[in-house]
Amino acid sequence: MLKVGIDIGGTKIAGGVVDDEGRIVEQLRVETPVEIASLEDAVVDMVRHLKDSYDVTAVGVAAAGFVDRDGAVIIHAPNIAWRNEPLKAKLEDRLAMPVTIENDANAAGWAEYRFGGGAHVDDMVMLTLGTGVGGAVILNGRLYRGGHGIGAELGHMRFTRDGRPCGCGQNGCLEQYASGRALQREANEIADAGGIGEALAAVRAEKGSISGPAISRLVLADDPGALEALRRVATALGEACGGFQAVLDPSLFVIGGGVAELGDVLLEPVRLAYETSLPGYGDRPVAEFAIARLGNSAGIIGAADLAGSV
Repeated sequence: MLKVGIDIGGTKIAGGVVDDEGRIVEQLRVETPVEIASLEDAVVDMVRHLKDSYDVTAVGVAAAGFVDRDGAVIIHAPNIAWRNEPLKAKLEDRLAMPVTIENDANAAGWAEYRFGGGAHVDDMVMLTLGTGVGGAVILNGRLYRGGHGIGAELGHMRFTRDGRPCGCGQNGCLEQYASGRALQREANEIADAGGIGEALAAVRAEKGSISGPAISRLVLADDPGALEALRRVATALGEACGGFQAVLDPSLFVIGGGVAELGDVLLEPVRLAYETSLPGYGDRPVAEFAIARLGNSAGIIGAADLAGSV
């Protein structure tokens, strides 16, 4: 059985034909149009192109934002001007086939649960460290959506009172302390302070900014400034995972996003902070930690696998 998965991002739309083993048979990518009507046209054109070559049964669309419980309406999107957008009905009318809409982090988490790092468990939390922090929760083998369909916004858990302002309108959200952008902020603060930040400051002087890949390269070279920046972000993430453990009790945390490419260099301080933040540590089972396996393809795979299931 073949389905189409579409992953709509702020800069690109990626789509592919996915089989029932989670394998992408063919994949396409285009830039994300600014206009809503043009964006819809781009998705329709991509699906039609893929349908011309494959016998597909349904379409799943992953997009950043709040999606209602029925997988039909995008209530709010941060990077695209969708407000109560009935995207499912619009696409089904034009494509004449079943369409399911899903939050992009949920889709990626579902893909990791079904075909990636979480395929051996029934209770899992995925955290994706990018510009923000995406979250997905699997409980008893089911994707948790909440009463209104917009649960598991883990990056917007209030991490600290009166903390850094967040794009969601609140202050102190986790993603301001544990994301790829947070890592860059910490690196800049360390560069400004001198001392162990010398190498980070040199990168900024040469390149004009300190990118995530540049920080990762310095981390792998054991640069003390970059390692300290990573420790701060990993500590925030681990402390939050201790809180998630108290509420959800997953058997596994899967960590994705660009920062996760550092592997155990990231996970070791995450585990330490998690253990020291865990209620009843030493007398209770603890979760495993793993790096996501599916990379940028997770949204496509998860959206396709969820198509027709909501």
